[in-house]
Amino acid sequence: MIQTPFLAVDGIVEIYNDTGLFEGIVLIERLNTPKGLALPGGFVDIGETVETAVVREMKEELSLDVMIESLHGVYSDPSRDSRFHCVSIVYVCKAHGTPLGADDAKEAFIYTLDTIPYEKLVFDHAQIIKDYCTAKQN
Repeated sequence: MIQTPFLAVDGIVEIYNDTGLFEGIVLIERLNTPKGLALPGGFVDIGETVETAVVREMKEELSLDVMIESLHGVYSDPSRDSRFHCVSIVYVCKAHGTPLGADDAKEAFIYTLDTIPYEKLVFDHAQIIKDYCTAKQN
Protein backbone atom coordinates (compact mmCIF):
# COMPACT_ATOMS: atom_id res chain seq x y z
CA MET A 1 0.00 0.00 0.00
CA ILE A 2 1.39 3.38 -1.03
CA GLN A 3 1.16 6.14 1.54
CA THR A 4 1.45 9.83 0.79
CA PRO A 5 1.25 12.91 3.01
CA PHE A 6 -2.07 14.60 3.64
CA LEU A 7 -2.56 17.82 1.66
CA ALA A 8 -3.89 20.91 3.41
CA VAL A 9 -4.27 24.63 2.81
CA ASP A 10 -3.93 27.47 5.28
CA GLY A 11 -4.87 31.11 4.85
CA ILE A 12 -3.14 34.19 6.15
CA VAL A 13 -6.29 36.28 5.96
CA GLU A 14 -5.58 40.00 5.96
CA ILE A 15 -8.59 41.98 7.17
CA TYR A 16 -9.20 45.45 5.74
CA ASN A 17 -11.80 47.95 6.93
CA ASP A 18 -14.21 49.89 4.71
CA THR A 19 -11.62 52.58 4.02
CA GLY A 20 -9.03 50.02 2.90
CA LEU A 21 -6.91 50.18 6.06
CA PHE A 22 -5.18 46.94 7.09
CA GLU A 23 -6.48 45.85 10.52
CA GLY A 24 -4.59 42.58 11.05
CA ILE A 25 -4.72 38.88 10.31
CA VAL A 26 -7.19 36.25 11.46
CA LEU A 27 -6.34 33.45 13.85
CA ILE A 28 -8.78 30.84 15.04
CA GLU A 29 -9.14 28.97 18.29
CA ARG A 30 -9.24 25.32 17.23
CA LEU A 31 -12.26 23.26 18.17
CA ASN A 32 -10.35 19.98 17.72
CA THR A 33 -7.04 18.60 18.96
CA PRO A 34 -4.46 19.98 18.99
CA LYS A 35 -6.07 22.83 20.90
CA GLY A 36 -4.70 26.31 20.55
CA LEU A 37 -4.58 29.17 18.07
CA ALA A 38 -3.97 28.53 14.39
CA LEU A 39 -4.29 29.95 10.95
CA PRO A 40 -7.61 28.97 9.42
CA GLY A 41 -7.36 26.07 7.01
CA GLY A 42 -8.13 22.48 6.26
CA PHE A 43 -7.74 19.57 3.91
CA VAL A 44 -8.03 19.62 0.14
CA ASP A 45 -10.92 17.49 -1.10
CA ILE A 46 -10.49 14.98 -3.93
CA GLY A 47 -11.21 16.72 -7.24
CA GLU A 48 -10.60 20.19 -5.79
CA THR A 49 -7.82 22.63 -6.63
CA VAL A 50 -5.82 24.07 -3.74
CA GLU A 51 -7.07 27.54 -4.65
CA THR A 52 -10.70 26.40 -4.45
CA ALA A 53 -9.91 24.62 -1.17
CA VAL A 54 -8.48 27.71 0.54
CA VAL A 55 -11.44 29.87 -0.49
CA ARG A 56 -13.87 27.16 0.70
CA GLU A 57 -12.06 26.63 4.01
CA MET A 58 -11.98 30.37 4.77
CA LYS A 59 -15.74 30.57 4.12
CA GLU A 60 -16.40 27.50 6.30
CA GLU A 61 -14.19 28.54 9.22
CA LEU A 62 -14.47 32.34 9.14
CA SER A 63 -17.79 32.99 7.37
CA LEU A 64 -15.87 35.35 5.07
CA ASP A 65 -15.42 35.54 1.33
CA VAL A 66 -11.72 35.94 0.58
CA MET A 67 -9.70 36.90 -2.45
CA ILE A 68 -6.37 35.15 -2.91
CA GLU A 69 -3.58 37.71 -3.07
CA SER A 70 -0.54 35.45 -3.36
CA LEU A 71 1.02 32.09 -2.64
CA HIS A 72 2.95 32.48 0.61
CA GLY A 73 4.71 29.12 0.65
CA VAL A 74 4.62 25.37 1.01
CA TYR A 75 5.36 23.86 4.43
CA SER A 76 6.25 20.18 4.35
CA ASP A 77 8.37 19.26 7.38
CA PRO A 78 7.15 15.74 8.29
CA SER A 79 7.06 16.78 11.97
CA ARG A 80 4.99 19.97 11.45
CA ASP A 81 1.82 18.14 12.52
CA SER A 82 2.07 15.67 15.41
CA ARG A 83 -0.93 13.68 14.12
CA PHE A 84 0.51 12.68 10.74
CA HIS A 85 2.65 13.88 7.83
CA CYS A 86 0.77 16.83 6.36
CA VAL A 87 1.91 19.26 3.68
CA SER A 88 0.29 22.70 3.76
CA ILE A 89 0.09 25.19 0.93
CA VAL A 90 -0.29 28.64 2.47
CA TYR A 91 -1.96 31.56 0.72
CA VAL A 92 -2.21 35.22 1.65
CA CYS A 93 -5.84 36.24 1.26
CA LYS A 94 -7.67 39.55 1.55
CA ALA A 95 -11.09 40.00 3.18
CA HIS A 96 -13.43 42.64 4.52
CA GLY A 97 -15.77 42.17 7.45
CA THR A 98 -15.74 40.47 10.82
CA PRO A 99 -14.68 36.82 10.97
CA LEU A 100 -17.02 34.49 12.83
CA GLY A 101 -15.67 31.15 14.00
CA ALA A 102 -17.55 28.23 12.45
CA ASP A 103 -17.00 24.60 11.43
CA ASP A 104 -13.64 23.56 12.97
CA ALA A 105 -13.03 27.05 14.40
CA LYS A 106 -14.38 27.62 17.91
CA GLU A 107 -13.73 31.37 17.61
CA ALA A 108 -12.01 33.76 15.23
CA PHE A 109 -9.91 36.76 16.20
CA ILE A 110 -8.17 39.61 14.38
CA TYR A 111 -4.62 40.27 15.57
CA THR A 112 -2.40 43.15 14.60
CA LEU A 113 1.05 41.93 13.59
CA ASP A 114 2.59 43.20 16.83
CA THR A 115 0.09 41.42 19.11
CA ILE A 116 0.22 37.86 17.74
CA PRO A 117 0.55 35.40 20.67
CA TYR A 118 3.16 33.13 19.05
CA GLU A 119 3.40 30.92 22.15
CA LYS A 120 -0.25 29.85 21.73
CA LEU A 121 0.05 28.81 18.07
CA VAL A 122 -0.10 25.13 17.13
CA PHE A 123 1.62 23.19 14.34
CA ASP A 124 4.30 25.31 12.65
CA HIS A 125 2.01 28.33 12.36
CA ALA A 126 4.33 30.55 14.42
CA GLN A 127 7.05 30.00 11.81
CA ILE A 128 4.62 30.56 8.93
CA ILE A 129 3.49 33.89 10.43
CA LYS A 130 7.06 34.96 11.20
CA ASP A 131 7.97 34.22 7.56
CA TYR A 132 4.95 36.26 6.45
CA CYS A 133 5.91 39.21 8.68
CA THR A 134 9.47 39.14 7.35
CA ALA A 135 8.22 39.11 3.75
CA LYS A 136 5.76 41.93 4.47
CA GLN A 137 8.58 44.13 5.84
CA ASN A 138 10.65 43.71 2.65
